[in-house]
Amino acid sequence: MIRRSSLLSAPARTAALLLVLALVATGCHRGTKGDSPDEGLPVEQIYEKSHRLMEGGNWSGAEANFRRLIAQYPYGPYTEQAMIETAYAQYKAGKHDDAVSSVDRFIRTYPTHRNIAYMYYLRGLANGNRNTVFLRRVWSLDASRRDLSTPRQAYADFNIVVDRYPNSRYAADARQRMLELRDVFAQHELDNAMYYLRREAWVSAAGRANFLLENYPQSAFQYDAVATLGEAYTHLGNKTLADDARRVLELNQPEHPWLQGKWPKYPWMVRKLNPFAGEKSASTGQRNAKLQRK
Repeated sequence: MIRRSSLLSAPARTAALLLVLALVATGCHRGTKGDSPDEGLPVEQIYEKSHRLMEGGNWSGAEANFRRLIAQYPYGPYTEQAMIETAYAQYKAGKHDDAVSSVDRFIRTYPTHRNIAYMYYLRGLANGNRNTVFLRRVWSLDASRRDLSTPRQAYADFNIVVDRYPNSRYAADARQRMLELRDVFAQHELDNAMYYLRREAWVSAAGRANFLLENYPQSAFQYDAVATLGEAYTHLGNKTLADDARRVLELNQPEHPWLQGKWPKYPWMVRKLNPFAGEKSASTGQRNAKLQRK
């Protein structure tokens, strides 16, 4: 009797188990569908909703909606535009690493897209703003004090726009940004030269100044570099080269403080306590740059 009842109950137990699994699966399916209000909507409606979020400055919401569009409709013109705007929303939201990744994915997928120039330009913007940490914002540090690997990548991105797409609407601004980045690189070299000056490493200071002049001619910091040469050669006892530097300054920037013996001017003691502060004397070139661009 026991064996017979167990045989008869096995199908019933199997049926009950299948019923439970079906109910659970149905419940999960309904819950998933309820979590995505855009499920099943036409691609045009999802795109318009996402675009409205962008226009309202809701970058995170726009990014999430564009991602849903791409997931539901992986091909087509709306999807291509959604990928572009996803990268832009990430850039505006400060997610610069994510923006660069999205741009790279788009370039790999659509290397001949009609908006490819914009994508290289956007990647330049994102790369130029990567690695911006809280301390730099608090201390208002200049860009030359940061790691220059990503700004150099930004320069390369803008250079692609200028070289490959010179007639695009982004070429002029990309060219201007390249000039600004060159000043950042030049100031970085000047900061290094000032470091050596301050420590009386005259040969190293002159080497950095010469490197600046050779690699970043006509930068906003070129005459600070000349002054660095004059200071270094004076202490090295090379009167000929020191006088050459003086003549260059007298002809091109007669108001430079080095000619009056007021340069370099090192930071006062409290400023020295800030490990993130650069050499104060580099501000001469910054002032000149602002004057030249007005």
